[in-house]
Amino acid sequence: MKAKLIMSGLAALGFMAGTSSVYAQDDAARDAIAERLAPVGQLCLQGQDCGTAAAPPSDSSSGGDVDGEGIYGNVCSACHESGAAGAPIRGDEEAWAERTEQGFATLLEHSINGIGAMPARGGNPNLSDAEMEAATAYMVEPVMDVPELGGGDEAASEEEAAEGEEAATEEEMAANDDAASEEDAAASEEASGGSDLDGEALYASSGCVACHDNGVAGAPTTGDSEAWAARLEKGADELYASAINGIGAMPAKGGNPNLSDEEVMAVVDYLMAEAQ
Repeated sequence: MKAKLIMSGLAALGFMAGTSSVYAQDDAARDAIAERLAPVGQLCLQGQDCGTAAAPPSDSSSGGDVDGEGIYGNVCSACHESGAAGAPIRGDEEAWAERTEQGFATLLEHSINGIGAMPARGGNPNLSDAEMEAATAYMVEPVMDVPELGGGDEAASEEEAAEGEEAATEEEMAANDDAASEEDAAASEEASGGSDLDGEALYASSGCVACHDNGVAGAPTTGDSEAWAARLEKGADELYASAINGIGAMPAKGGNPNLSDEEVMAVVDYLMAEAQ
């Protein structure tokens, strides 16, 4: 009798151990399946909390070079393989055409700092500039000639220098325009409105009539002496300057940049004559 009880107990223990082993194997299988089905990347838009997922390891087999393809696959591909949130798909030349015209340095800057719906560094702040450069190079390689990696900073510096020269040129042109405007104002003071231009015709054709015939945005109506009284007291020169440079809701030259300063002054002469 005792022998039977002992055998029954051993059989029960064996069954429980076998069941536990089956459950352990099932759990391991489920974990393996979940790992295989895990997405390569996650969609992350500008302004969202994108987390701090670890960057993929560098490719040690290539002498320590950064694995741009691996970083792209883990971070960038979620959008750039599907076109999510308007992201240009890798290899789509038409989608990349306008972007590649900006140059690799600009594209790298956008990758690092973010643009539109794309967050900075693709949503992974752990990625270094070098890793972003490698991932960006891999991403655009099918649609443009990628410069030698590591030269992004130099290219960016060249672009910044070019932009600085362009800004200096624009400032110089603006200064010249200001000087020319001052000369025109001085000339108009001597001429006292004696232009040979047809101010009435210019008024009708230049767009001024749209506001000054209807009082749009508070514009003084043509011929309304009361509305023009305070303005006429300021003198012709100040009215010329306001019309040329814009004032209040009225844009410079009434929103018609094709008008010369002389033509704008002719229109002002017409409006002043109608108000007197």
